[in-house]
Amino acid sequence: MILIYCKVVNQISNAASTNLSKRNQLGELEHIVLSTIMRLGDEAYALPIRAQLAEVGRSVSRGALYTTLMRLEKKGFVESRIGDPLPQRSGRARRYFRVSAAGIAAVRSSREVLLRVWGGLEDKLENP
Repeated sequence: MILIYCKVVNQISNAASTNLSKRNQLGELEHIVLSTIMRLGDEAYALPIRAQLAEVGRSVSRGALYTTLMRLEKKGFVESRIGDPLPQRSGRARRYFRVSAAGIAAVRSSREVLLRVWGGLEDKLENP
């Protein structure tokens, strides 16, 4: 009876850790947005994030960017703060983003996976 209980607990634990690790994985856009926020530093808000993404060849709509930012905030990978109201924005304030420690760890982990996946493919990309 104890053996069956231990197996069930182990299966539940494995399922929970699998779900947790999937939740902590980054999609391509999430990875790029987090990296861009890290590059911009304290001045990271939607407009310069979109501009930086366009500069590197990845255009995204405002809606897609805001959806990604909110998803990253929900995962705990970014934190946001509201700046002071600006007269040139009719008194509206900007929402500034910064990457949290968990977000940095997620980018690091995602980068390591991508480097392992890309390992050995350089010659295949150059000589198809």
